[in-house]
Amino acid sequence: MRINLTSVFVDDQDKALRFYTEVLGFVKKHEVPVGQHRWLTVVSPDDPDGTELLLEPDEHPAVDPYRSALVADGIPVAAFAVDDVRAECERLRGLGVRFTQDPVEMGPVVTAVLDDTCGNLIQLTQYA
Repeated sequence: MRINLTSVFVDDQDKALRFYTEVLGFVKKHEVPVGQHRWLTVVSPDDPDGTELLLEPDEHPAVDPYRSALVADGIPVAAFAVDDVRAECERLRGLGVRFTQDPVEMGPVVTAVLDDTCGNLIQLTQYA
């Protein structure tokens, strides 16, 4: 068994696609019309057949209270691995990304948390 798909709820699929591809560096894998929205996934360019991230519309009534509570408490909804958190933070800051947590060493990992502009906090993680 392996993880094939996970999702983040986004307030605007077009805005999310731009952020996740043009800023974070993922690549679009699937874009299939589904009613007024799309089945829209991105993947790592380093693992195009790996886990897909679904940029899922946030229209379900449970999403807003759930996501608002996570953001208010500073809890990321997802974590992405990078080779060097500090270097990635600098690169992303240069592109205008806002961080809610600067790089912090936590035992064998270094983490930072960013705002994805679509309603979510995302953690970057570097394993020692």
